[in-house]
Amino acid sequence: MKIAAFDIGGTSLKMGVVTNKGEMLCQESADVSHNSRDKILNEILGWLKKNSECEGIAISVPGYVDAQRGFISMGGTVREFDQFPLAEWLSEKTALPVSVENDAHCALLAEYWLGKASKMSDFLMLTIGTGLGGAAFCNNALIRGKRDRAGEFGCLLTSRPASSNIMHYSMSKTCTMTALREYYSEQKGLSTKDVSGKDVFDHYDQGDAIASRLVTTFYQDLCSGIFNLASIFDPETIFIGGGIAERESFLDEVKFHLEWFSQDISIDTATHGNDSGMLGAVYHFLQSQDVDK
Repeated sequence: MKIAAFDIGGTSLKMGVVTNKGEMLCQESADVSHNSRDKILNEILGWLKKNSECEGIAISVPGYVDAQRGFISMGGTVREFDQFPLAEWLSEKTALPVSVENDAHCALLAEYWLGKASKMSDFLMLTIGTGLGGAAFCNNALIRGKRDRAGEFGCLLTSRPASSNIMHYSMSKTCTMTALREYYSEQKGLSTKDVSGKDVFDHYDQGDAIASRLVTTFYQDLCSGIFNLASIFDPETIFIGGGIAERESFLDEVKFHLEWFSQDISIDTATHGNDSGMLGAVYHFLQSQDVDK
């Protein structure tokens, strides 16, 4: 069985064709940095037209998702998807079965299906990119919460709020590539659009003082969050995904800063990198359609 898989992100839309055994047959991406719902939907329809042999549609999206209905109540980094019945809309357009799931949940499901967590009953997923997401797998089940908001690790505070703008002191504001880009460009008098997360880490590697300060703070805040999560969930491992996790020295750098907490916390990088969202979306689709995997 072939499934059209989509991973909607804050800056790009990843598109692929995946089998029910998890084999990625083809893939490409499109720039959606302006977060236009119409552009994203048109790209999806265009991909489906090119890959008309697909028998279903699996989608990974940011924000709050009612996975049973495929309804997005809050679109995260793509706010034009707020209160949007994505599964219903696509099903009407294509007559295909559609599943929609939160992106961090998808990353976790990919790790459980085809990654290092395949035999684990308790583990966490932390995704770092434009925003920061998370998911928890406890006692052999994905935790969703009453309002489908469980796993919003980006809301964890990294310091005591000094104003009513609570989220300014959260992991979403201090532990993302967006935050690093904004802080670095502000200090350097540059436009944020001219600075990438990779640029900041490249300057860090070169000994740039501002980048060193910002990246060190990034790691310290990230490890504070990891410590809190480990204390609450007692997972076997906390997996970290997102583009930053592909940095060769990333895991060693996190472990170095984690030593401050003097705790035995197992961390690892996600197995499938940027493909995790699409693969996890397909696993969720197979579950929702009761298809053999």
